[in-house]
Amino acid sequence: MKKEVAMARILTKTETIIKLLCRSTGASISQLQTVTGWQPHSIRAAMTGLRKRGHEIERRRKGAVSSYHIAQPGKKA
Repeated sequence: MKKEVAMARILTKTETIIKLLCRSTGASISQLQTVTGWQPHSIRAAMTGLRKRGHEIERRRKGAVSSYHIAQPGKKA
């Protein structure tokens, strides 16, 4: 068995961000920082890049904490 086949595919950090933003609970900046190791400004820049690629990202506030979500297709952010 080839080594490539035996090993699971590792997600890129951008793919990881998309996966977390697609959850029903979304993700906060601090959660995204934890999984990527990036600074907050880098997380925000990555989300800007996702928006430029056509993803609709919405921000939901609950108290002082904001969570970010990729909007469902056909739904306005």
